[in-house]
Amino acid sequence: MQAGDTATPLPVPLPRRALDWRLRFGALSLIWGFSFLLIKVGTHGYAPFQVTFGRLLFGTVVLAAAMAVKRVRLPHGARTWAHLAVAAFLLNALPFSLFAYAELTIPSTLAGICNATSPLWGMALSLVALSEDRPTRVRVAGLGLGFLGVLTVLGAWQGFSGLDATGTALALLASLSYPIGWIYVRRTLAGTGASHLSLTGAQLLLATLQLAVVTPLFTSMPAHFPALPLLAIAALGALGTGLAVLLQYGLVAEVGPTTAQMVTYFIPVIATAAGVAILDESLTWSTPVGAVIVLAGAALTQVRARGKR
Repeated sequence: MQAGDTATPLPVPLPRRALDWRLRFGALSLIWGFSFLLIKVGTHGYAPFQVTFGRLLFGTVVLAAAMAVKRVRLPHGARTWAHLAVAAFLLNALPFSLFAYAELTIPSTLAGICNATSPLWGMALSLVALSEDRPTRVRVAGLGLGFLGVLTVLGAWQGFSGLDATGTALALLASLSYPIGWIYVRRTLAGTGASHLSLTGAQLLLATLQLAVVTPLFTSMPAHFPALPLLAIAALGALGTGLAVLLQYGLVAEVGPTTAQMVTYFIPVIATAAGVAILDESLTWSTPVGAVIVLAGAALTQVRARGKR
């Protein structure tokens, strides 16, 4: 759920938007913040792989409709499609499935906070994988502060008591998968000439096909189809995946990636509020305090040296 940095140049001037970007920014924050609640509700009636498959299917339908309206075609070239298949796995199929499995045993609030660690993982990985991304004292301090926040959320001083280690690890692995995927995309798909809508539509299609193969191997067809979890999955896909992608890249084009990816810092706040207010999930002092520390650290890791974008 991170803003990408591989967008192809868009024609200027950009068309005038019907809605102010701040309203679309707020809508994106709400949609992604509520996604963790929707995952939890979806797993009440369906297996995690089924939740992920449904999410991807509904999201792909939205992207396909947008492509049809704008008359955007799928990208060409076997090599491009091969790279997109890897991106689909790292950015969609894997993290979506890991979060769904994680929320079988951990609250949606904790899953949302784990998602906020993506910028921390991304900064750590970029120092190794991207030669142009050099560390600064501020960014290294942010990395350390962020992971201190993670330990606070998890209650490290109490020996992680009352915490499901497996579910938490799955959520953290899902958050790690995003920056790995974006680094891969940056190295392999930048400069392909295809639009972001075309690449993302193809990526979601491939992720849906991946889950279409995997899901029957590990789950059986549901004996019945509970309505509320099914509606949650449909909303998760159509809004949290399809519409959210369109909003995200519209914001990147209009206000730039730095401002657009600030949405990351609102997601855990909304996810926590939704989990507590709607799902009646418990909340101890360490969760919000740790979340604030995580977000502060993540913000510091995004600070660039002077003269760099």
